[in-house]
Amino acid sequence: MADLGVYSSIGVRSAAEELFRRFEQARACRLAVTWSTAPMLVARIEAGETADVLILSRAGIDTLRKTGKIAPGSDVTLAGSGVAIATLLKAKSIAYSEPSAGGASGVYFAKLLERMGIAEQMKAKTKYPPAGGFSGELLLTGEAELAVQQKPELLHVAGTEIVGMLPGDLNMVTEFAAGIMGGSKQAETAKALIESLRSPEAAAVFRSKGLEPR
Repeated sequence: MADLGVYSSIGVRSAAEELFRRFEQARACRLAVTWSTAPMLVARIEAGETADVLILSRAGIDTLRKTGKIAPGSDVTLAGSGVAIATLLKAKSIAYSEPSAGGASGVYFAKLLERMGIAEQMKAKTKYPPAGGFSGELLLTGEAELAVQQKPELLHVAGTEIVGMLPGDLNMVTEFAAGIMGGSKQAETAKALIESLRSPEAAAVFRSKGLEPR
């Protein structure tokens, strides 16, 4: 059996890696997974790249569905996540996703800093992880003492401590969805993978990694 190609947002990586391993073992197949931010994956698909299963933000799935890239009726919402903060004591520097990479939390937090009137003051103490990377990793290297990203992305980095979510109306919830790419030659296996991500067992894993199943 050929590898099942999966393009997945790093927003669900903390849960998806475990769920993908379970699926591979149960089905005796192999998943070829590409991880990145949803906007970067959408751009790659629009540029002509292909996969069998796409796990992106709901906005990303909807964009591709409108252009015929998603098989009709195949997309489902999997889970949602808010923006959280992880820290070490006495933070003097901050890390969040580079807004130009398109990650939802980075774009939102940059706008939030502007809304709060402190964007300029924060520039000197801001660090960005590599495109498609995890801001929590900069806590471990000492490059940053405060990290902001989707909660499951922070939890993906062992050793970080979640100190809370952005409060009240300052927070933003991103929904993640999955769909089968139009033209997939492994549609049945792709459908089985998506169904496995909606099982009660998968829901428990999502919750344990900071995502709320939908």
